[in-house]
Amino acid sequence: MLIQPSQADVRRFFCGVYAKARTAVALEPMEMLVSQWINEHPEYHAELADVDAALAQMHQVDPNRENLFLHLSMHLSISEQCSIDQPQGIRQAVELLTHRLNSLHDAHHQAMECLGSMVHESQRSGRMPDGQAYIACVQRHATRD
Repeated sequence: MLIQPSQADVRRFFCGVYAKARTAVALEPMEMLVSQWINEHPEYHAELADVDAALAQMHQVDPNRENLFLHLSMHLSISEQCSIDQPQGIRQAVELLTHRLNSLHDAHHQAMECLGSMVHESQRSGRMPDGQAYIACVQRHATRD
C-alpha cells in the first residue's frame, strides 16, 4: 500500500517528531531516523518548533528559501532507499559517495540533486522514474575528482 500524506500531514509529522525528541518521550524507529536528520539541520529548529506557523505558511512559496519539509523528506527517502537498496544499487552508490566526501550528510545532499532531477524528468516526460539514471548520477558524484 502506498501512503500519500498531505502537505499538512508531513508538516505535522516533522514538527511532532521535533517536539517529541526534545522531551523524554521514546521515539518510534522512523521518528528516530527523522530526528537524526533534524539534528543535522539546526537552522530548521525554530520553524519546526511552531507547527501552527508551519501550517499557516504551507502555501507560501519563497523561491529564495529552501523548503525544509521537502529537504527532510528527501533525506528520509534516501535513507529508506539505501536501507532496502531500491532502486537496486543505490545503497552502494551512496556509500561510495559518502566515502569520497567523508560525510553521509553531504552525500545525501548530492544524491538529492540526482533524486530531484529524476523526479523532475519523470514528471516532465510522463514516464516512470528512471532509477538507473538516478543511480548513475549518484555514481558520477562519487567518482568525481
